[in-house]
Amino acid sequence: MAAAQGKQPFRLPDFYVPWPARLNPNLEGARVHSKAWAREMGILDPPKEDKTPDVWSEAKFDAMDYALLCAYTHPEAPGPELDLVTDWYVWVFYFDDHFLELYKRSKDLKGAKEYLDRLPLFMPIELSATPPKPTNPVERGLIDLWMRTVPSKSVDWRRRFFANTQALLDESMWELANISEQRVANPIEYIEMRRKVGGAPWSANLVEHAVFAEVPARIAESRPMRVLKDAFSDGVHLRNDLFSYEREILEEGELSNCVLVLERFLNIDTQRAADLTNELLTSRLQQFENTALTELPSLFQEHGITPVEQANVLTYIRGLQDWQSGGHEWHMRSSRYMNKGSETSGGLFGGLSLGPSGLGTSGFRLSPDALGLTRFKNYTHLPYQHVGPVKLPSFYMPYSTRQNAHLDAARRHSKDWARRMGMLESLPGLPGVCIWNDHIFDVADVALCGALIHPAATGPELDLTACWLVWGTYADDYFPALYGYSRDMAGAKVFNARLLLFMPDEPGTLPTLPTNPVEAGLADIWARTAGPMEPEARNQFRKAILDMTESWLWELANQIQNRVPDPVDYVEMRRKTFGSDLTMSLSRLAEGHGLPADIFKTTPMRALENSAADYACFTNDVFSYQKEIEYEGELHNIVLVVQHFLELDKPGAVEVVNNLMTARMEQFEHIVANDLPRLCEGMSLSEEAKKKLHGYVEKLQQWMAGVLIWHQTVDRYKEAELRQSRTPGRYLRHLKGPLGRGTSAARLASLFSGHRPSSTGHAAGYGLQTEGKR
Repeated sequence: MAAAQGKQPFRLPDFYVPWPARLNPNLEGARVHSKAWAREMGILDPPKEDKTPDVWSEAKFDAMDYALLCAYTHPEAPGPELDLVTDWYVWVFYFDDHFLELYKRSKDLKGAKEYLDRLPLFMPIELSATPPKPTNPVERGLIDLWMRTVPSKSVDWRRRFFANTQALLDESMWELANISEQRVANPIEYIEMRRKVGGAPWSANLVEHAVFAEVPARIAESRPMRVLKDAFSDGVHLRNDLFSYEREILEEGELSNCVLVLERFLNIDTQRAADLTNELLTSRLQQFENTALTELPSLFQEHGITPVEQANVLTYIRGLQDWQSGGHEWHMRSSRYMNKGSETSGGLFGGLSLGPSGLGTSGFRLSPDALGLTRFKNYTHLPYQHVGPVKLPSFYMPYSTRQNAHLDAARRHSKDWARRMGMLESLPGLPGVCIWNDHIFDVADVALCGALIHPAATGPELDLTACWLVWGTYADDYFPALYGYSRDMAGAKVFNARLLLFMPDEPGTLPTLPTNPVEAGLADIWARTAGPMEPEARNQFRKAILDMTESWLWELANQIQNRVPDPVDYVEMRRKTFGSDLTMSLSRLAEGHGLPADIFKTTPMRALENSAADYACFTNDVFSYQKEIEYEGELHNIVLVVQHFLELDKPGAVEVVNNLMTARMEQFEHIVANDLPRLCEGMSLSEEAKKKLHGYVEKLQQWMAGVLIWHQTVDRYKEAELRQSRTPGRYLRHLKGPLGRGTSAARLASLFSGHRPSSTGHAAGYGLQTEGKR
């Protein structure tokens, strides 16, 4: 094997392929059809008037064998459907190479943008629209395929397919910009952008078409369906990165490859980076399995998915599994990729394969990686371990903020408000048990955080910010105390569903009275905040709150399984559990007026906000590591996730996390310096709008700086304070009560028995005390 792989940059790892690959019997017909179609579109032997270079020869086309790819990835598609799907893959791979030849090699950013801007015109959602005349094989193939594909699908599916196809095309500019700047992405940025430019979400849409089953529109954007598509996409892309490293990095000068990203970021050799890429691939496939097994049943029940719709979803999921396995088999055979020795690489016994060989057997080769045995380490964490305090690293923070002059007043206002909402009192039905008391409130000093992240706010504005931070921090402590320790998912879902009742379209009119401090606080502060909002802004703000509270259910599900999260799933959910969108929405209220709403949906703005959110989230994780791991039995902390995935000790994991924070901050700076000016130009923003955008960016900078300074200042996370005010598992002895099936109602009844909201007022009625009692 050494001789066969002498020129390869690394030995291919053992892949986890849990689903056997199958081959479509209509393969030969698809081969004949796809070649004829490629000639007709000008992909092969392009006409001279196109002025298109000969990107592919017939020999190259035959060697790449995209019909074989589609026969593997769509094993049950009937002949005509396999022909259509094969034509799509011929087109998308041709587009990739066509774009490389015309624009990536020459680094022609202007020509590339003009080229890409035309392509959406050939994908009309409304079929009555008339596209322009195509001028090259990419345009010609796209309109032909579009009109052969979308008429049989719903408008909802068309919109999703359009969005994913456009993302695949547009994000080619991101790759081109990185090549021009010789810039390698950081790991988080890479995973996010690779989904768009890599095209696997687009492939998932084609799976729906090929299996004749649509995902119901009402659950298409739910967390389980989104995670299934994202995990599928990451699996496809990471696998491709391993096989295509030699061609992309060593021959084409590409910089978008996870192996290269990990080499550079972790400063490791190519073999180690390849092995880690494979471990991440395995983790994403196991995330797919976990989501399908644990999250789909409740999704079906809660959204009233009919048996026929359930069958469609399961057929779609099987199609995604077929794609994963079939794509692997094709990569091991296509001339496009590095695959020498792949049948016998690695293994338990120094390269000796003990399992069967041949089509569909890659999932049975015997090695811990191939068998997916690494999944078990994610379930072995022992809660409440003594970990001790973290030695804080030197954080990279290029921005500054100042303390709002109204801080003292905001401290008084927010504490008085918290007391009126019942946050500083014993829990209903549990005398002497409280989430917060005066000491815990004072130590947290969340008003200071508000004063640092909104230094220019007026007094009333800072009061509102401080109350939102109090509410979010209290709710984040309240939820695991009541539902985490008891593993009460049913009660947690009831709690979460009720929160929507306290965010009505007409603030101040509540359909029911609050029954706990979280509901009371939300009703009161929602009325104060959402009243002046426009309906669209109010809906976005409500969604930010619900995203945060619903993400706590995800944390609870992991707690029940004792499962340390997959790294990618953790990063993406952490933004929600931290309430990043909620606090950013507060900034948008001040600076968003006068900016087009669509600007916040653009790739540069989403990347900017995600970079800022990750920096703030990881800041919290580093400072709260001892509090969460040792005193609260938590599993959701980036330091712990990195420890488990990279098998590092605590100092090593903190170093990696700090490097991630630095990389995300440097990405933030890069976007501000390079991407936002291009965005302003592309959207033709007025000078006033540019000023508003600059103000919003400045608020994000102050937010990151303020979050860091607050963590460095307060005692909430310091060991001395933890020893004084917290005991590991302190709620367990109070909240055990009856456990098991059918007991959640008894626990809820015990919590709320004998306690009724006051009839004076709406939200503030809960816990409203007289001055004498306060």
